[in-house]
Order: sequence, then structure tokens, then C-alpha cells
Amino acid sequence: MNKEYAVGIDIGGTHITAAIIDIVNMKVIDFSVQKESFDSNLPVNEVMSIWEKVIRTSVENSKVEAINGLAVCMPGPFDYTNGLCWIKDQSKYEHFYGLNVRYLFQGTLNLSSEFPILFENDAVCFGKGEVFKNAENLSKKVMAVTLGTGLGACFIDKGVSVSTGEFVPADGEIYNLPYKDSMAEDYISARGLLANYESLTGKRRNNGLELYNLALDGDEIAIKVFEEMGENLASVVIPWLEKFDADQFIIGGKIANASQFFLSAFNKKINESGIEIGVSISTDNEIAALLGASSMFYKG
Repeated sequence: MNKEYAVGIDIGGTHITAAIIDIVNMKVIDFSVQKESFDSNLPVNEVMSIWEKVIRTSVENSKVEAINGLAVCMPGPFDYTNGLCWIKDQSKYEHFYGLNVRYLFQGTLNLSSEFPILFENDAVCFGKGEVFKNAENLSKKVMAVTLGTGLGACFIDKGVSVSTGEFVPADGEIYNLPYKDSMAEDYISARGLLANYESLTGKRRNNGLELYNLALDGDEIAIKVFEEMGENLASVVIPWLEKFDADQFIIGGKIANASQFFLSAFNKKINESGIEIGVSISTDNEIAALLGASSMFYKG
């Protein structure tokens, strides 16, 4: 069988990761994973220079001669069809607002306008990547969430992302669902954890990692806020797990690394609801994102 390859690219607020993906077997090519951290608020040409270096190094290290396309995993808001960035007031990519990122890639990498450059939402990439990492999930209905600075979600039916219809929330998003006094993301995210900790202790913490380390050290309030986040997550997703008739629920994102403090509370509420579903924690968000992005070129 002929080999075909794409560059999988995971772009976050502070990093870019690229790898060459065998789009027939959906495998990462050895030695091709390349990552760099950077300040996304640098001028556009400086950011593009960093992206170019990472992508070219990945291709070079892979020893692959022909690339079929770029598959880019991007945070929103973003026009994924047309490649337009609408990120604004999020302390990242301040100079990219309104720009066509597809054109930026074409110019920076000297690519023709015919060369395929496809974009997808970061949470959808994660979910699809988790499906392709485990072949059993290709026959299932999977809901996946990413827990981090925000709350991402996707619904995958037999490997295909579903974002419309009565069985999923609008655009497949749950971050903006009404919940308690505001919306889901205000409770289920790093800022939600930090706000809850501050309300209970009067002490402000800098980030989720600091809170995680406190929990590891036995801080009972830190442990409590993770547990409450697990309960909140279950409350938000239960109606949609039922509507979508999901077989599997997958949790990713940086906060997933703290699952020892919230998973039991989450599972308890799921069990109480009577839902029977497999629940798992992603062991490699980054590779999942790269595979998920590249699945847009899947040749299987």
C-alpha cells in the first residue's frame, strides 16, 4: 500500500507541536515530533517564523519526502473552513485577529494555493485522536472533554464529529451551557478551581498547577475543590451523555492530570444517574491532538 503523509500541527496559546503522520495507518512517524514554547502575542511574522522552524524540522527529521497537506489543530474562536482567526481578548494571538492563517502558512512555507491546509477545533482534534488511538472507539459514540484554561468538548459518532442536531448542544460546545449562577466553564476550568478555592479560603492561587500541588500535599480545601469540579462536570455532561447515547466518555486537558482528585466524585455522580458508560482519562493529549487533526486526511 502506498504511504501518504500529512503534517499534524497542534497550536496552543503558548506552544506549537508538529509531527509527521502516516495518514493510511494513522501513526506518528518516529523522530518527527517537534515542540516549541513561545509567546503568542509576539508580532505575527515572529510567530510564523517559529511555526516554520518547527514544521520544517519535523519534516526533516521524519525523512519523509512528500507531504500531502497540513492538518492544523487551533483553539477558537476560529473560522475552521476559511482559516480565519477570531481570537480576541484572550491574552493570546492578539495580532492574529481577523487574519487568514491559511494564507500565512502558504506565504511562510512557500506553498501553492492548491496545497491542502485544513483546520479543526482543538477539542474536536483531541476527541477524534483518542478515537483513532483506540480502534475499538471507531465503532462507538464517544463524548470527549478537555479541561484546562477552558472547557472544550466534542461528540464523535463512529469517527465522525457531530456538532449539529437535537442530540448534541449547539456547535457541540458545552462551555457556555447555563449552569448555576453563570455558565459551565466558570465552574469547570482552571479559573473555576481557583475561584472556588479563593471563596473557601480567602487565598488567591496563581494557577491550576499550584492548586494541584497543594492537593498532593494534602491540602483538604484544594482536594475539595477538585472533587466539586468532578461533581459539576458530571452534572453538566449527564444530560448530553443520555441524549447522545454515548458509549465512552474521555477526559483530557491539563487538569486531567489531577484525575486522582476528581474522578471518583465524577464517577459517583455518573453511577447515581444510572448511566452505563466507559470513562477514561487520556494518557497523551498531545499525540491525540496531532492524530485527530490529521484524521481530516485519513486514507484508511
